[in-house]
Amino acid sequence: MVTEPSALLLRTLAGLPVERTPVWAMRQAGRWDPEFRKLRGNRPFYEFAADVDAAAEASLLPRRFGVDAIILFYDITTLPQALGWPFRYIPGRGPVSDQVPTCDADLAPLRQPLQNASLQTIAQLVHRVRARLRGELPVIAFAGAPFTVACYCLGAGKDVSRITQYAAEHPKLWRELLELLAERTIEFFEALRSWGADVLQLFDSWAGELDEACYEAWAQAFHRRIFAQTPAPTVLYVRECPYLKQMLDSGATAISLGLRHDLAACRRRYPRDVFQGNVDAELLARGTPEQVRAATTACLCQGGGTRHILNLNQGMPKDARPENFVAFVETARQWRPPTDRAASS
Repeated sequence: MVTEPSALLLRTLAGLPVERTPVWAMRQAGRWDPEFRKLRGNRPFYEFAADVDAAAEASLLPRRFGVDAIILFYDITTLPQALGWPFRYIPGRGPVSDQVPTCDADLAPLRQPLQNASLQTIAQLVHRVRARLRGELPVIAFAGAPFTVACYCLGAGKDVSRITQYAAEHPKLWRELLELLAERTIEFFEALRSWGADVLQLFDSWAGELDEACYEAWAQAFHRRIFAQTPAPTVLYVRECPYLKQMLDSGATAISLGLRHDLAACRRRYPRDVFQGNVDAELLARGTPEQVRAATTACLCQGGGTRHILNLNQGMPKDARPENFVAFVETARQWRPPTDRAASS
């Protein structure tokens, strides 16, 4: 006998009826929160993230707002760093690597299968957060998709033009870099699931900047491979991705939408699929609580109360206002779908 999941998020991902739409936000644990800033102080990012106690506390801070899931606090460069790929963190710019591979030997760090011992900090983080939650909320873990992680490994960040140039100059190395990152990501997801993560989200932040052919070859092909070997609920996020059909064909349990897609239209066209999103994140920085409530209510109505996870179109802005996040979450917790629509789901 299979037991149905009790958490709103897990039931939504399973396509089961829910009494209300679950809510959480990408980067809900971060520098926008005054309590997070107090916790981190002046500690460098990587030093802070490597402190299991601090990272666990940071992950759990959003619980006080009433969110329906906790996403773990670490970085998408955690995986390549665990494999020996060097990074430094530059404030205002993010993770930077100066190790641009020019020959086959430069990819050696990524060829070794992932050893769980190299990720003990993340294993401890999962265990610590789960122990604190005591089953109260599901735990979301994540990885960067091969394309986006490769962008960081090559020191390009979100400069996709540099990646296109590198791929043209080093086609064999570029392809192998993506292949190796995909293999290691599958291993990472397996480890995260074994440690107790309930949901796995794949971030391909910069792949939406690619043309369609490159997106299919450099992003979607690897999304499909990773999700096909991940026996857990999964979410795919590609920042403002124009290729909705390719995202839906990735094999992810849920697709996170940006502002370029109309949620209501997606729900009508693909009623059996699960969507996440898509309130404008900038409203939480630039808007008022009243404007956030209005936008959140509109999004919930478009989602229809079934197969929808309320979230933002991207991560929480660093200058988001706490009162706006309160309005975002409270609106979700108070809203209910029309009775006739809820019954028909």
